[in-house]
Parts: sequence; structure tokens; C-alpha cells
Amino acid sequence: MKLTVLGYYGGYPYDGVGTSSYLITAGDYHLLLDCGSGALNALEEILDPLQLDSVLLTHYHHDHTADVGVLQYYWQLRPGERKTPVLPIYGHTADPLNFGALTWPNATEGRAYDPAVVNQIGPFDVSFLPTKHPVPAYAVKLVERATGQELVFSADTAYLPELATFAAGAQLLMTDTNFSADKTGKMWHMTSAQSGKIAKNAHVQKLLLTHLPQDVSFTQLQQEAQAAAGNDIQVMVAQKFLQLNLD
Repeated sequence: MKLTVLGYYGGYPYDGVGTSSYLITAGDYHLLLDCGSGALNALEEILDPLQLDSVLLTHYHHDHTADVGVLQYYWQLRPGERKTPVLPIYGHTADPLNFGALTWPNATEGRAYDPAVVNQIGPFDVSFLPTKHPVPAYAVKLVERATGQELVFSADTAYLPELATFAAGAQLLMTDTNFSADKTGKMWHMTSAQSGKIAKNAHVQKLLLTHLPQDVSFTQLQQEAQAAAGNDIQVMVAQKFLQLNLD
């Protein structure tokens, strides 16, 4: 399994980089995990979007879905050979209006995932964990059936101790890290130290900080998360087009 970061900011794009969007590849299968602002432009630089196999959305906040509409237009209007006749977009049904918009005639089809069970999407077994956020949102665990490799994405959430159990032993954990360690008060996202603590308790191999703030040094975030995670876990900060192979 391979991860390619397309966008990593929370809230809004900044300095030429978009918001949350990640390409997950297993063999010749391409899954787009979230589709934030700037996702389509970034994707076009590395893969023809018509060669996507599916899209998976953690929730319907715009910084995770802003480019769904233009991706639908791309599939409707762009000439070329499609990998699949209609692109499946997987989302939850707790928000019926946004889920309904995932279907675009002759382009995309909204498909409901069941957060209570393991779902099969292409070569992946996909599990979900409800997070702490103002709208229904789900952390995602992707297990590649052929290799057993595990990637876990926290999606958007306040500190959630259950994430450590959900991510236990994963090769890669990606966490919503929108604040530095000294942040206090009401939070709907995690701090760098909280991300590191989750990674340590989960005994993951690697931690990738993402959904990043526009106004905090990435070096600071990495150092704070590393201190909380301990030296046995490699802590990285998301970069545009960063590629990580799980092994």
C-alpha cells in the first residue's frame, strides 16, 4: 500500500497547498481519501482522475469535500477512457443532503458505508470509528487484504483516547494535528502532543501529522509530537506529494 499526500491543511488552502486529500494505492487500485480544496489539481499532476477506482469521504466539511463537485464535472465532461463507467464515492448517510449530492448522473454514484461493520472497498477492508467533531465524522482504518498492511486516518476529531485501540499496531497513523501543544480551551481538533500520545499508546510504526495549521511552525509540531510519541515511533509532517510505502 502506498500513500501520496495531495493536500494537508485544515480549513483553507495556503501557499499553494490544498486541504485534506490523500491518494491510497494498492496494486493498480487507486482510492482518493477525502477530496478537499485543490485536490483535483494536485491529483492531475500524478494521475489522470479518470483512473480513480473510488473516493472515500470521512465527513462533509468543505475542507474535506470542496473538490467533489469539480471532480464530478471532470468525470462528466472530460474525454478519455474511464477506469470504471461511474466513479463510486463512499460516504455516510447521517447527513442525507450531502450524501445525496455524491450522485451525479453518468459520472459518480454515492455509496453508503456502514460505520458499524467492516466494509469491503476494492482490495481494502475498511473500518470506522466515530470521532468527536461538530458534525458526524469517522476515523478510517484501511487494511489491504493481500498484505495485511494497515493505514489509519483519524479524520477530524478532538482528542479521542479510543483512537489508540482503533489504530493499534498500524504501520501508519495519520492524525488531525491542527494545534501546537500549548493550545487550551475548546478544541475540535488535536494538538501535536495529543497526536504523539495516541501514536505511542497505539504502538504504531509511523505517525504522519496532517490537517495542519497555517500559522504554526511544522518543525515545532514535529518536535512536540515526537516528544510525546517517544523515540520508537517515526514522526513526520505532511508535505505535498509526499509518498510513503507501508511495509
